[in-house]
Amino acid sequence: MRASDAERERVAEVLRDAVAEGRLDMEEFDQRLDAVYEARTHGELEPLVRDLPAPGAGGPAGPDATLAPSPGAPGTRVSWRDRIGGTATSRGAFAFWGGFGRQGTWTVGRTFTAFALMGGGEIDLREARFEDRDTVIRCFAIMGGMAVTVPPGLDVNVKGFGFMGGFGDRTEKSSQPSEPVAPDSPRVTVTGFALMGGVGVERKITRAEKQRLKEARKQEKLAKKARADRKELD
Repeated sequence: MRASDAERERVAEVLRDAVAEGRLDMEEFDQRLDAVYEARTHGELEPLVRDLPAPGAGGPAGPDATLAPSPGAPGTRVSWRDRIGGTATSRGAFAFWGGFGRQGTWTVGRTFTAFALMGGGEIDLREARFEDRDTVIRCFAIMGGMAVTVPPGLDVNVKGFGFMGGFGDRTEKSSQPSEPVAPDSPRVTVTGFALMGGVGVERKITRAEKQRLKEARKQEKLAKKARADRKELD
């Protein structure tokens, strides 16, 4: 999601408050402020204030408090209820000797039909909205393939079948522990068939969330090193 000038200014204000309160030194403040005005997306802004409190609050200045993006924006943790409702922006997709993609922030129709003949397609629900809480995604792949990518916590039921091909939930074979289904999650049914082709459903987090987790692990390592250094000095 592209960041606006107003959002950059709100992040800059959080940094100014932080340096005034002694949470940042001037060198780090200057580095972060330069990064704010060079940032183009929410994903670039959010790490700059993740470890700082929101203005007038004790909690962290995460994307909800500082950037206030629309539901479904990358890097945010909004309620599933905020992503249900609205007019569908797409109810189907078709590929013949080519490909199609439905990614980013879009609204899935309550029934979405995708067809690929000697081609492929990608249906990414990680940042999508849903026209209705009950959504049926029908995938038909003939000598082609489709990938359906869903976020952790989404209630997904896979019912399709394959003939001389495959149709299945790849997350069932994963060795990684799965996140429990959220109680307010939309109910998504993926059905259809694959003939000499394949349809796969896979759970993945967004790139922004991967970056957030990577940065969190980095900060944790730095904090452990700082604690170890203090113990040595003591």
